[in-house]
Amino acid sequence: MSASTVRRFLFEGLDIRGAVVHLGDAWQQMQVDRNYQPTVAQLLGETAAVTALIAGQLKQPGRLTLQLRGNGPIQLLVMDCNEQLQMRGMARSNPVVLPAPVPELLGAQQGGQLMMSLDLPDARQPYQSYVPMVGDSIAAIFEHYLEQSEQQPSRLFASASPQAAACLFLQKMPEADQHDPDGWQRISHLASTVKPAELLELDAEALLGRLFHEEIASRGIRLYDPSPIVYHCPEDWTKVRDMIRSLGRADAETILAQHGEILIRDDICNHDYRFSAEDVARLFDETIH
Repeated sequence: MSASTVRRFLFEGLDIRGAVVHLGDAWQQMQVDRNYQPTVAQLLGETAAVTALIAGQLKQPGRLTLQLRGNGPIQLLVMDCNEQLQMRGMARSNPVVLPAPVPELLGAQQGGQLMMSLDLPDARQPYQSYVPMVGDSIAAIFEHYLEQSEQQPSRLFASASPQAAACLFLQKMPEADQHDPDGWQRISHLASTVKPAELLELDAEALLGRLFHEEIASRGIRLYDPSPIVYHCPEDWTKVRDMIRSLGRADAETILAQHGEILIRDDICNHDYRFSAEDVARLFDETIH
């Protein structure tokens, strides 16, 4: 499986920055035992690549969560990533999802929203923002979001396959026009020629060389070291046991009487936690002692 990285770059002398995200192993691990419809997997993969891009800008410990939620055939796309680029995510959809325009798939016109949540250790509660889904693709939706939130012209291109998910990001910085009045237009035009296969199959250096060869030859580009991205969804039995203890023994035993076990489902990590009557009895006996 190929590596998963985000690699930032800066066009020397143009004041235009960008990044290339490539998810290989992290994206493949996220799909294990999920049985996503191909259309669902593609949109989730593109969302994963964009989430890694945005989380890669975190300057302090924190957890970024991006949610696309609506009433279309795909009801939910959610991605969660911390400043160490440890990520996880999931989709919720109808059993059968046929290809259709992205706004229709996500129910964008029926009140669909993009939610961004940033949870910082020293904050009392997460910072959250909600914006409409504007755009005919995952890349366009997030491009609009980034332009609104960062107040700078941005371009975003994303693609996904079962093997990989990737995105290319560009942003015009405040001094760009003073360096070269036509620079942003040239770079944007060249970037718009990118093909899905190039995004998915080329590493950052080869991709940038393919798209911006003349610009790099004449002005140069600063390519920063890659930052690794990992799929991170460990089981957390301690947290689940604490949840059951918080129910209290009486309520826990009522659930056991009705269902024969206590089953706690972790959707985002695709884990099931099962507790038998003996497990629950042991749990509360330990609490007493």
